[in-house]
Amino acid sequence: QVHLVESGGGLVQAGGSLRLSCAASGSIYRINAMAWYRQAPGKQRELVARITTDSSTNYANSVKGRFTISRDNAKNTVYLQMNSLKPDDTAVYYCNAEGVFTYWGQGTQVTVSS
Repeated sequence: QVHLVESGGGLVQAGGSLRLSCAASGSIYRINAMAWYRQAPGKQRELVARITTDSSTNYANSVKGRFTISRDNAKNTVYLQMNSLKPDDTAVYYCNAEGVFTYWGQGTQVTVSS
């Protein structure tokens, strides 16, 4: 019922910035919150940032002060602005939507070179 399409991943040098986008379609009214997760090889998938329908946000300690999650309700899109990127930020980033069920995007690779 909900489909998520991500864009914006790529290669960037340490200290650089990227903005990820996640466009949602389908039964959007059922979504309570959207979030970004990431998973690096050999590590667990972790919550990076989350935003609720009332714009309340939550961030992983490792990205506080560097990443910002936002949403554009008119475009049904959530963004993740990533600044001051570090090599440890290298991972596959996944868009997530919370509703009756949990929905996931296909993932987009972010690689930060040292």
